[in-house]
Amino acid sequence: MSSRPVRSGASLRVWYLVWLCWVLLLLQQLTDALLTQLPWIIWLGKLLPLLVFVPGLLRDSLRSYIWLCFICLLYFIALVERVFALPGQALAWLGLVAVVTLFCSAMLYVRWRARELRQPPIDTSGASL
Repeated sequence: MSSRPVRSGASLRVWYLVWLCWVLLLLQQLTDALLTQLPWIIWLGKLLPLLVFVPGLLRDSLRSYIWLCFICLLYFIALVERVFALPGQALAWLGLVAVVTLFCSAMLYVRWRARELRQPPIDTSGASL
């Protein structure tokens, strides 16, 4: 059994939001690559930075969430340029909303999860000292 505290409350909700936004951003990038018929090497450049962090996110490594926030900034720059170039393209707006929400939710998750991990574990065995 793991000694790590179980996610609860706000950190659990934000954790779900992180994964939802991560999937949305990945699908947006994949759809954009399909629609613009990019070569496979460009596909790797668009998708690999998001996929690299999956093992760390699954292990609940807060460091992976922090690095994901840094990578989100690169996607943010590219998507802001895309929105200004093609303001009517809904796919670019969806990606921009997804990346901003992913950044904010990952940042909040790190803050709230770190607070949960610092709290002493609660003894549920019922034994008195």
